[in-house]
Amino acid sequence: MKTRSLVGAALGAAAATVTAGLLEARAFRVVRHTLTLPDQRAPGRLRILHISDLHYARGQRAKGRFVASLAKLDPDIVVATGDLLADDDGFDEFFRLLAPLTALPGVFVFGSNDYFGPTTVNPAHYLRHRGGRSRTKGPLLAWRRVRDALTDAGWVDLNNARARVEVAGLTLEFRGAGDAHISMDDYLAGAATAGADWRNNPADLLVGVTHAPYRRVLDAMTADGVPLILAGHTHGGQICLPGKAIVANCDLPTSMIKDVHRYPPEGHQPASWLHISAGVGTAPTFPLRTFCRPEACLLEVILA
Repeated sequence: MKTRSLVGAALGAAAATVTAGLLEARAFRVVRHTLTLPDQRAPGRLRILHISDLHYARGQRAKGRFVASLAKLDPDIVVATGDLLADDDGFDEFFRLLAPLTALPGVFVFGSNDYFGPTTVNPAHYLRHRGGRSRTKGPLLAWRRVRDALTDAGWVDLNNARARVEVAGLTLEFRGAGDAHISMDDYLAGAATAGADWRNNPADLLVGVTHAPYRRVLDAMTADGVPLILAGHTHGGQICLPGKAIVANCDLPTSMIKDVHRYPPEGHQPASWLHISAGVGTAPTFPLRTFCRPEACLLEVILA
């Protein structure tokens, strides 16, 4: 009888945990950060909306309403750091919901779930595997269709590319890298897309953009003199303990996988500011969050 009671209690606790995790995965929020970047070419202020890891699938109405509402934050530019659309079936619905944001200036990179559909993975896999060298084996998605829809709307593709955008009276130069988690990163290739006169006409601010914040990409951007780097991919740990992530899903320490940090963390020079978003969605085959609410982030950047 005692054993039966213990089993019942364990099952009840497990059910409660899953229910809480499902509810938290829908508890969307906007996180605001203010960041001052000294010694920039020109003073100014910039509002960056950073969205990442939407993993949008058809019918996710609560998530869709949240995404559509973000235009009300009145950002100067949207930076999307990948894993946007989780399956081909959600394409039309996703772009209807995204329309208020694609009406704004924007830039983007892709993550693995933009190229490949989700596969079922044992959660213990993330405790022992850091990725970066193996290719996701899910079904190939129509990623070119998504890329073309974004660029047709005026957003700039930064996958291993560089671009300049004029917003808020400032010239921003974005330096992007492909997804390091599936070894599609080639940051140096982006130099070939730089304008011939850029070196003689410096931008007011350089911003690095990538999906997965692996050190090899962050090191290259920091060495390149990029003062602000934006990334996603980590989901903030997704399944966390109170105040502590369990896994990073990249080669950064778990203490750095969301919010704003100095990189490298050891105080070496040169150094950059690194913002990692905990993301709006979840892994499609594991739709729970614990102690890690889904988020979009508004960065108030002050150039001084």
